[in-house]
Amino acid sequence: MKNILTTTLVVFALASITVLSAQPQAMSLGQCVETALLNNKSLLVGRNILGLNELRQQEAKSNLLPKATASADYKYFTNLPFQLMPLSTFNPTAPEGQFKEAQFGVPHNLGANLQLAMPVYNPQIKAGIKGAEIAAEMGGLQVEKSEEQVIFEVTNLYYNAQILQHQILFVDSNLVNVQRLLNNMQLLRQQGLAKGTDVSKIQLQQAQLQSQRSQLDGKLAQVLNGLNFFMGKDLSAPLSVPKNIEHESRADYPVSPSVDARMVQVQNRLLLNELDLLRKSKLPTVSIVANYGLTGFGYFKQPDPFFKVFPIGFIGAQATYPIWNRTTHFKIAQKEVEITGNRLQSEQVQAQYDLQIANAILQKNTAQGNVPATQQQIILANSVFQQTLVQQQQGMATIADILLADNALREAQTNYLNALVEYLKADLELKKASGSIKN
Repeated sequence: MKNILTTTLVVFALASITVLSAQPQAMSLGQCVETALLNNKSLLVGRNILGLNELRQQEAKSNLLPKATASADYKYFTNLPFQLMPLSTFNPTAPEGQFKEAQFGVPHNLGANLQLAMPVYNPQIKAGIKGAEIAAEMGGLQVEKSEEQVIFEVTNLYYNAQILQHQILFVDSNLVNVQRLLNNMQLLRQQGLAKGTDVSKIQLQQAQLQSQRSQLDGKLAQVLNGLNFFMGKDLSAPLSVPKNIEHESRADYPVSPSVDARMVQVQNRLLLNELDLLRKSKLPTVSIVANYGLTGFGYFKQPDPFFKVFPIGFIGAQATYPIWNRTTHFKIAQKEVEITGNRLQSEQVQAQYDLQIANAILQKNTAQGNVPATQQQIILANSVFQQTLVQQQQGMATIADILLADNALREAQTNYLNALVEYLKADLELKKASGSIKN
């Protein structure tokens, strides 16, 4: 068995030494995830919005504080206002029902006021504060969901890079085998023991493998660029990942409420708060008001110009009560329908995640058993290929037999990588669905 695997192990070792000498130190998955959580641009934008939510909460709470306003106005009347007065005001003997126009006031009018208003009872303000707090909680969950999505994408790209590196190593191993076979076939051709078409078939296999190797290099570069992007690094930054893929023995993870499920629950609380706000809009509001001001009157024409200022001030209470507003009634009805839809959505989200968890567990268990089985298939296929090479050198196998053995080896390698991909995909989906991806 050691002789059978010698070629593959040598290629793996040489490729590893070459890659390590040309690339920087490989980053672990945990290091990639940590870097992405710190530097990913979309996460930075989301965290910046969290600060905005805090300011909105402070804005809502500021409605409980008293508000002071200052106002001033100046008016110059080119035509003083008219007022109709009973004629008896000027002539006591005038009959009732007759009026005389009269102009009041002076041309120059100045007013300055300072008003203070403080809410005493306003249920809508408290509902607004609660709504701002719930909205801030929703913003935090949105950032958490973005973090989980970034972790999912980074992990997926990381696994893709590792799978591609495994494919490259397999191709390099196959190229070594094909080169050995080509050397033997060319020697037999020189001795007249093989046909020219046999050599051409081997050369075609070699060209196909070289083309596949070039394509894999391009795909790996694209995946590493995507990994740098999600980590918030420059695309040209050097990056490498280890080829060894760790297999976890756990079939499931502790299940906790998913971010989506918690977001639906917070959305339900937000809708209930909006409904409460609509209902409280029917209640009266009471506030205390205070005002202090100055009113000035001026007349600047001869023979007696003057400008006099008079103070004015008051303290009082103001109450408002909505008597009739049919629009609010329909808004309340609409909000109740939204709440019912939200509850149904919550049940649907939970059922969907239960389905994802169950399917991911089944897929992972199946793939976990297929990985060692496909590894054994590679060993057997490689053994058959090596034995066929020996038989061909002894004249007991044809070139067709060698090509069939080579195809069987490639198929075994592909099956192993597919099983590995299915396992990693199921494991990642299970972590995401169970709420354990951040752990």
